[in-house]
Amino acid sequence: MIVLSASNLTKVYGTDTIITGADFHVNSGDRIGIVGRNGAGKTTLLNLITGEIASDEGRIYMPSDLRVGYLKQRDDFQGENTLIEEINKIFEPLKELETQINTTADMAAAHPQDLSILHRLDNLQQQYENRGGYTYRSEMTGILNSMAFGPEFYDKKIKTLSGGERTRLALAALLLSKPDLLILDEPTNHLDIGMLKWLEQYLSSYKGTVMIVSHDRYFLDRSVNRVFEIENHRLTSYEGNYTAFAEKKRQLREAQLRAYENQQREIARQEDMIRRMKERGTEHLAKRAQSREKRLEMVDRLEKPEGGEGRMKISFKQDFQSGSDVLFTENLSKSFGTGINRRTLFDNVDIDIKRGEKICIVGQNGIGKTTLLKILMQELNPDKGRVKIGHNVTFGYYDQGQMLLNPSNTVLEEMKETYRLYTDTQMRSLLGRFLFRGGDVFLKVGDLSGGEKARLSLLKLMLGGANTLLLDEPTNHMDIESKEVFEDALADFPGTAVIISHDRYFLQKIPDRILELTPEGITEYLGKYDYYAEKKTSIESGKKYLEEISGKRNTAAEPQKELSSEERRRINKQAEAEQRRIMRRREALENEMSRIEEEISHLEKQMSSPESSSDYQVLARLGEQIGELREKHDNAMEEWIELDDAF
Repeated sequence: MIVLSASNLTKVYGTDTIITGADFHVNSGDRIGIVGRNGAGKTTLLNLITGEIASDEGRIYMPSDLRVGYLKQRDDFQGENTLIEEINKIFEPLKELETQINTTADMAAAHPQDLSILHRLDNLQQQYENRGGYTYRSEMTGILNSMAFGPEFYDKKIKTLSGGERTRLALAALLLSKPDLLILDEPTNHLDIGMLKWLEQYLSSYKGTVMIVSHDRYFLDRSVNRVFEIENHRLTSYEGNYTAFAEKKRQLREAQLRAYENQQREIARQEDMIRRMKERGTEHLAKRAQSREKRLEMVDRLEKPEGGEGRMKISFKQDFQSGSDVLFTENLSKSFGTGINRRTLFDNVDIDIKRGEKICIVGQNGIGKTTLLKILMQELNPDKGRVKIGHNVTFGYYDQGQMLLNPSNTVLEEMKETYRLYTDTQMRSLLGRFLFRGGDVFLKVGDLSGGEKARLSLLKLMLGGANTLLLDEPTNHMDIESKEVFEDALADFPGTAVIISHDRYFLQKIPDRILELTPEGITEYLGKYDYYAEKKTSIESGKKYLEEISGKRNTAAEPQKELSSEERRRINKQAEAEQRRIMRRREALENEMSRIEEEISHLEKQMSSPESSSDYQVLARLGEQIGELREKHDNAMEEWIELDDAF
């Protein structure tokens, strides 16, 4: 069933066309990802769909009773309200229904013979159940917890929340309202990896229809079944997730370009033949030339496929090489606050980074990842532990909030203030490589979008010549195309990079190692994101297995005292050792089963050979050997299955 459709949808601001001639439909249950570079018109499309703005041409059709929920990049919360007051607004109809049920129940108790009251009570209770009245409190607690809002946040005023916390709260409120059409504008900003995985699972089972604007390619791959791309003011629909879209788009552009080039070659060949016929000067050839010209004029000429609207050109270079040892930390610890309000961010952080490595740091929001980067640069002092910086190490820092930019400067002034030796012409040429063209260089930094500030910060970083880059969420405000250019530049960078990121596509492409920061220290994973996710699951399973075999699982009947950091580290090490033992044993069993299977196959070939087929004694002996091997194989398989369950 179609829940939304658009015909010839067009929006123009002044002389700037944003979207033109968009035709599309959305089916019930669709999961649609909307992609396009920054400024392409993605948010404009959402505002047209929700009626926030009116189209200049065309129409949008949707049922009048369709409930639409829209997560904007800015929320509508009242600053003086508490978190729980804003959430309770969602459930006011249910609370009113509860009041009606209680009042009607009292009336039914007073007049037990009045069947009309009992009938009304039954209807009210049925409505309450159908609208989730018996489960909404547990759902509210579950979704708030998943967005990192425990009971300690409930009485906090909205105005005291950070921008990231407000975004997460807006998402939680929207999910709790359960609209028929759920529209999300950049929902993954400010979510850590655990929250992202939870949101993917939630959306996969969501009963309504979902439309998502996002630059998170990993999230789109796991959350959508269709992609709308806005490029060159036009909307194109593709079936499949992001990876399928990217491949289909590449194939389509290549096919269009081949068709255009083939037609151009044929046109050039025909024009050359016409020219040569005319040069001959004979009446017969002149008539043939005229005939060919008429046919050529009637050809439906293909337009050259439109390319991208310009790509950033980034290359990070180092002015000189660092020593082989770049950064070393030992037993780092950092806390904030005093007295009973003192909170430990992390403890016992040991890191050893060598020249040329690309290291990514992950961890829950608020764990202290940005603080750790500032300690590495020696802008902050640890409470204990030490940092050793290697020979000839120079740092280049990317701040996710772009707080290092001066908002009162123009773009050109911001660059000239740092790099005074460049002429205006040279600097404008460099800014052009980062898509600041013409009058863009005179825009105030404070008026730039998040993506434009990100590009400006990257240009400053590129020109800095540092051999060690410390990057705090560098892809947060980038569109997909800019991310891909940035990733390629970073992969080619000969120096060292330490990057905080929750962009799983980025984490799957860039790092040599992933370091997970926890309150107890650093856990190292020698690989990219998929390896990290697999091993993290394995370690958690190993801990669970250790708890089961050691009888240390907490129960409500036998509460245990909170473990110290040292005891937690000891238990974690035991769990990791047990998990490694299980992995080694499983690998040995797999090798043994492979060897047995090869031996059985060899013996079976012997049994089927002409020499053995007539010798009953040989056949009996071979059959006995095969039986013994199969028993060994079954025993190994049973042990492997037991270990797999524990794994």
